[in-house]
Amino acid sequence: MAHEHNHEEELHVQHITVIDENGNEQLCEVIHVHESPEFGKSYVFYSMVGAEEDEDGSVEIFVSSFVPSENGEDGELAPIETEAEWDMVEDVLNALEDENED
Repeated sequence: MAHEHNHEEELHVQHITVIDENGNEQLCEVIHVHESPEFGKSYVFYSMVGAEEDEDGSVEIFVSSFVPSENGEDGELAPIETEAEWDMVEDVLNALEDENED
């Protein structure tokens, strides 16, 4: 089977579906994925698709740890559990913000 390579797909924004505490599905845009050897986990930074910007032009960013499924196509998001993880996540987010300012 031949695989057609589409360069536009490389620029495609990745989306995930998050289920909120009320069981509603929310489409989210993946901003960044960070692999942490220190914690042995991946972390996904995302925002809600269609989220309104605040007066500073910012949207709320969410972060969860990510455990991929065995097939590698999807997985489970889990809450960040420790202060050390939050500190690492904040450092990554600050670095991302600094990159975007340049």
